Amino acid sequence: MGTVTPLPLRHPAQVGFDRAELTRILDLYGRMVAAGHWKDYAIDLGRDAAVFSAFRRTAENPEFRVEKRPALRNRQGMWALVNEAGLVLKRGHELGPVLAPVERRLMKLVAE
Repeated sequence: MGTVTPLPLRHPAQVGFDRAELTRILDLYGRMVAAGHWKDYAIDLGRDAAVFSAFRRTAENPEFRVEKRPALRNRQGMWALVNEAGLVLKRGHELGPVLAPVERRLMKLVAE
């Protein structure tokens, strides 16, 4: 019997969030739910990007999307915060600074 050697893949079949990234995103989501602002979320794992979408109501477009695109790692940064209209609000190499505008908004919601 011969041995089977798997062929090396150039790109992973699917981009995903690791545990620390997903914990950070879901922590923010949970705080926004507790503030009464977000009601639902969706996760889309594709070949090019992993996207976390947060919704005010289920039947609407997502208010914010957090996108992870590893192909942009060496250029603009693989993380992006996209608003409801599709405009990129923040892009960076680290997740924390990209989530900062939403966290500032949470502080305003809690203060009201």
